[in-house]
Amino acid sequence: MSRFLNVLRSWLVMVSVIAMGNTVQSFKDHSFLSEKLYTGTPEFVNGLQARTFGIWTLLSSIIRCACAIDIQNKTLYHITLWTFVLALGHFLSEAFIYKTAPLTIGVMAPLIVASKFLYRGNADWVAVCSRASGRGGCTAEEAELIPSSRKPF
Repeated sequence: MSRFLNVLRSWLVMVSVIAMGNTVQSFKDHSFLSEKLYTGTPEFVNGLQARTFGIWTLLSSIIRCACAIDIQNKTLYHITLWTFVLALGHFLSEAFIYKTAPLTIGVMAPLIVASKFLYRGNADWVAVCSRASGRGGCTAEEAELIPSSRKPF
């Protein structure tokens, strides 16, 4: 496996572990969300909202960790991309539409992580696809031809 895939896998595991920590914190004390994320309107944060946020974060963490384990699974990789799209959309809407999460470090960190993966992740998948197909890029039809046995890089 190539070095860049190992770095990507390590990064996904790191993001997953951090997300699991946020999940525990969301269940343990819901004031965590009002003090770190939703500081614009902390009165909207309650236990139910914190637990929902915790479950959403846990699900994203599990998907990202599974992708790190099986990085060459195209479907899982695309689902992982969508977890970052949803996170980016959520935090951008909370910051700019609903004004419940001003751009503090607690909001900027997930925005940066999601943006970085969406930018790098798409470029990395193209590289994985290119290596698997043996060409300078591959179409959707060519990507379907990537064997499930996953050729080593």
